[in-house]
Amino acid sequence: MPLYAMRHGRTNFNDQGLCNDDPGRDVHLTDTGIAQIEAAAEELRDKPLQRIITSELPRTRQSADIVNRHHQVPVSAHPDLNDIRSGFDGRPVADYFAAIGADPLHTRPPGGESLLEHKQRIARFVDWLRQQPERSILLVVHEETLRALSALLNDLDDQQMTQLHFANAQIVEFDW
Repeated sequence: MPLYAMRHGRTNFNDQGLCNDDPGRDVHLTDTGIAQIEAAAEELRDKPLQRIITSELPRTRQSADIVNRHHQVPVSAHPDLNDIRSGFDGRPVADYFAAIGADPLHTRPPGGESLLEHKQRIARFVDWLRQQPERSILLVVHEETLRALSALLNDLDDQQMTQLHFANAQIVEFDW
């Protein structure tokens, strides 16, 4: 069975160029983000989803709820799917990338985690997911999470992982 993963739709913080890894912050889909997810929902409409799992960040749940209008399956959040802890919550994405630029795999900003630490967290989630009874699942996640998932499930090395980019509402299908 396939495993589907999708990045959330465009948010107010995407528009402002700000980082967000705090589930308590009001980061939500914009009108553009809603339209992106509605288009993705149409692509997923006939997929035999049994379950949707999101991160704890509201933008992923908001995206999942739009997709789930066609499926009416259980939706749950898992903390291991949360976006990378940047240490830059509410601050410019450009500042975050400047801080990790010399070594994006290993640099851990104060209060954050490195990309390799994030990948380890996603690997723990994948191990947990393999224990679940449902086989046709949609994950609604973040770009860094999609990078880590792609590296883990497609046997990519860490350098290849850093080169991956995913658009808002992009759907990725893995052979599960």
